[in-house]
Amino acid sequence: MDWKELYKQKCVTAEEAISHIHDGDRVVTAFGCCEPVGIERVMLENYKQFHDVQVSNMLLIGDTFWVHDEVKGHFKYNSFFASASSRAALANGDADFTTSHFYEIPAVLHDVIKPRVTIMSVCPPDENGYVSLGTSVDYIESTLHYCDVKIAQVNKYVPRAQGRAVKHISEFDYFVEIDEPLLEVPAAPLSDVERAIGKNCASLINDGDCLQLGIGGIPNAICEELKNKKDLGLHSEMVSDGVVDLIKSGVINNSKKQTHNGVTVLAFAFGTKKLFDFMDNNPAIEMHPVEYVNHPVEISKNDNMVSINSCIQVDLMGQVVSDTIGLRQFSGVGGQVDFVRGATLSKGGRSIMAMPSTTKNDTISKIVPTITENSAVTTPRNDVNYIVTEYGVAQLKGQTLKNRARALINIAHPNFREELKAEFKRRFNEDF
Repeated sequence: MDWKELYKQKCVTAEEAISHIHDGDRVVTAFGCCEPVGIERVMLENYKQFHDVQVSNMLLIGDTFWVHDEVKGHFKYNSFFASASSRAALANGDADFTTSHFYEIPAVLHDVIKPRVTIMSVCPPDENGYVSLGTSVDYIESTLHYCDVKIAQVNKYVPRAQGRAVKHISEFDYFVEIDEPLLEVPAAPLSDVERAIGKNCASLINDGDCLQLGIGGIPNAICEELKNKKDLGLHSEMVSDGVVDLIKSGVINNSKKQTHNGVTVLAFAFGTKKLFDFMDNNPAIEMHPVEYVNHPVEISKNDNMVSINSCIQVDLMGQVVSDTIGLRQFSGVGGQVDFVRGATLSKGGRSIMAMPSTTKNDTISKIVPTITENSAVTTPRNDVNYIVTEYGVAQLKGQTLKNRARALINIAHPNFREELKAEFKRRFNEDF
């Protein structure tokens, strides 16, 4: 059958597509900029027809539909990464949270959660009947191999990303054509603290290194400081707008990479139209599933791998907390440990934890004697290498507990150093 005829047969209304979701089903949706919000909106409008349906996904940019009071009993939300719109529901028990290293989420979905329905966004088919998953390949790509019901929102604003993002229309059951601009994550103006952290991180990056970057002020500040570097590579679970100019200028050219030489490899992208347009039909950027991109062994195949991640809190032993505040789920593990361990395995690799020294207008130190009670350790102290704040760099790997504490106190905010020094004396029975 001609692909155009097949596509026409599979095009349905959103109401028809979601009618194939049954009571008790487990549903997984794409997240971030390519969240299929058009279809989700129709699910919400028709929530009374569903009962005990569990929805799973990761970080949502906008509203978390599944935690609204009116949908209780109809939908239940299971998050892999808390967002501002889901934290309250997670805290009061109205939503569930599944913790996992990012590269293992596809297996957790397949083996444990076992969704029957998957919903994602794609661009319109090309002349050969191929669509692209756009900015979100990550865990959603693998669901096409086993879910009984595969639904795609066809959206002309989705970039035609390359790599494993490209799929034939025969791999889907239903297409719903809804065009609407993608959700965006614009960059905020950089603060002086972020700029200082960016400079300190950039001092640890050499020409020819292969990078993993995240999203937010610190990664954007780091990108600003890399403009004079040469021959950088990029193998990262995600990126934001900050990398576009570096790739265009040739600073990131991937020429020294051992795998995917000459190509930037990502699992998803968070940014604005600037990034989406740059990704569109760009053979120099490939999107691949997170079980590949984030697997520590795959990461380690590139020499001089440098992972850069953020965190909430670090104690004087070097334990890193990145996703909880006490018992409160603040975000998620994401790919932090995936890349920390991958960078450690890499020949010449380094891992960096970058954070402001304080929070809440300098009233709370992020370097602490002991982590907040009931917080979960995200990255164990034995995995931690560099900690960076606006006050400098602390190199922890291979250091004694005393030297770790000294290095961390030296990069703490001056307002908190005396109490940290007092803790040092109490703990080690000697002056700082």
